[in-house]
Amino acid sequence: MSQLFVDCIIEILEHLERDKITLHSCLLVNRIWCKISVKILWRSVWNFNSCNYNILISCLPDESKEILIKNGIIISALTSKPPMFNYASFCKVLSDYHIIHGIGLLFENQKHILTDSNIEIIAQEIYKLLMNQGPSLKILHVDLLKMNIILTSYPGSKNCLKYLSELNCRSNFYPEFFQQLSKICHNIKSIYVVFDYYISDGLMDLIFSQNNLKNLVLHQSHDHKVLSSIIPSLAKLSNNTLIKLGVYEIHDYVPLPFPKNLHELILSFYYDISEVSEDAFKELQHIEFPKLQVLRFRYACPKVEFLINFLEKNGENLKELYVENEIKFLNSLNLAISKFCPNLKILSTSISDYDNLKVIFERCQHLEKSQLFPELLNYFYTNWGNRLPLKSFSWVIIDYLEKNNFVKNHEIMKIVENFINLGVIKKFKVIDYDENY
Repeated sequence: MSQLFVDCIIEILEHLERDKITLHSCLLVNRIWCKISVKILWRSVWNFNSCNYNILISCLPDESKEILIKNGIIISALTSKPPMFNYASFCKVLSDYHIIHGIGLLFENQKHILTDSNIEIIAQEIYKLLMNQGPSLKILHVDLLKMNIILTSYPGSKNCLKYLSELNCRSNFYPEFFQQLSKICHNIKSIYVVFDYYISDGLMDLIFSQNNLKNLVLHQSHDHKVLSSIIPSLAKLSNNTLIKLGVYEIHDYVPLPFPKNLHELILSFYYDISEVSEDAFKELQHIEFPKLQVLRFRYACPKVEFLINFLEKNGENLKELYVENEIKFLNSLNLAISKFCPNLKILSTSISDYDNLKVIFERCQHLEKSQLFPELLNYFYTNWGNRLPLKSFSWVIIDYLEKNNFVKNHEIMKIVENFINLGVIKKFKVIDYDENY
């Protein structure tokens, strides 16, 4: 079988990564299809079920199996024949939460009762196995503090983790982990940190030691002021590579300065808008980001006056803008969007009257995707066909209450079908809030 043909099969099956049922059927086609499908199915622990963990335990070396037996952990996987593949070597995405949950699920299905201590022992041996597979791991999520598991302490971890590209962690994770990882990894592209009461030694060194950090998300948790000392220090990042920054759970204000090279900025104000200070955006409104293309607000929106000032300075290059709908002075904001953001391709905002809709359509000629209220459907339907330049429209409805009332309205869906038949809409779907954000 030619390599070109194999490469084509790989390309096709890669598109089925989230379709586990179809991938499982591909295992039965032939040896080549089986090998490719297995690698994809075993790539992420997020997709593992209890059977996967049973197989992982059967892959353990004899030394690890003896440790389990000595601790009174007796399961059939410990005496089963060696598996067909080295499944552990295929794992690219590792999450400690999913490992612990998966072990618990396995023994629950087999009607074994395990103590937390036994679960930790099994997890340690699985981690030893995974860390000894060469430079394979790409995405790592670590969150659990209740177990004495430090991945960087296992043999082979230095080699396994050196090409890590994404890290998701809590700020109070073991200091030894951050200190060791900062020595091992220098090319992490994406870091997501949930900040708790304190910041472990080594976390900021890990962030600053990255040569190509592009995406950084800082999520406040208990301490609402913790980011005031973190964000200004981001100017120390080498090579000015950071292009996407997310700051979550903002209560009082957004600390400055921000990196100026940002292409995408996500600001998540506290969901209870009554607890968000009106000054939360006061300083940021005056800052210019010459390369900013995506601006997203989650849960709440800053003071409209400040946001309009920000758009006046930064709206020209914006391609995507996402604004929550439960805000005052909505009309003035939408008029400012149409004036200062002429190059938008995606707009998520509430449009409550025809005049607002008209001015946005007239001035935002590149718009391809928007969120609209159902009562504006007929107006949209009769006017979109005359819009220049004429483009098919992707329309996504965000269902905040997850009741599918929009889809259940037959009159509305009939109008949508007319859109699709005329080629006005090329893509339509209803999603819930969490899926969108």
